[in-house]
Amino acid sequence: MNLAPDLKAKRDIVQNAIDLAHVLGIATPKVAILAAVETVNPDMPATIDAAALCKMADRGQITGGLLDGPLAFDNAISAEAAKTKKIHSLVAGDADILLAPDLESGNMLAKQLVLLARSDAAGIVLGARVPIILTSRADGVRARMASAAVAKLMAHARREQLGEGA
Repeated sequence: MNLAPDLKAKRDIVQNAIDLAHVLGIATPKVAILAAVETVNPDMPATIDAAALCKMADRGQITGGLLDGPLAFDNAISAEAAKTKKIHSLVAGDADILLAPDLESGNMLAKQLVLLARSDAAGIVLGARVPIILTSRADGVRARMASAAVAKLMAHARREQLGEGA
C-alpha cells in the first residue's frame, strides 16, 4: 500500500493493475490516470505524473494497456463529458482502470463507487509474491467473496506464469 506514491510506485501500480486486468480477461485495458484537471499543470504534481506515465507507456516501460492522462474523473468515465471538453482519446469515457493520485483520493473514489453507484468491490493488494486480500471492515460477504475470488485468480495466474501448473 502506498500512501503517496511517487512516479516509480505509480508505474508499478499501473503495471500491476494492467496485469490483473489481463487475468480478468481484458486484453488491452484502458487506464485513466486521474487528476483534478485534464491538462498538464506544473503546479499540480498529479498532472505531471500522469503525463510521465503516458510517455513511459509510449517507450515500453509500461506494457499491455492503453494509458491516457491526466484525465479528470468525469471525462475518464463519461464519453459525453470527454466530448464536451473536446478530449479525443481511446481511454476517455471508456476506462477499465482508474489510477488515483494517492491513497486518500483512491479510497474516497472506491467508497463512492460502492456506496453511491452500488458497485461491487474486491480488495486485494498487488505486487507481493502472493495476492493479499484487503477488505474494509464495512464490507459485506459479497465483497469478501469477490476479494477471495480475485486473489485466487491472481495466484493461479502466477503459478501458471512460473510454470508450476494448476
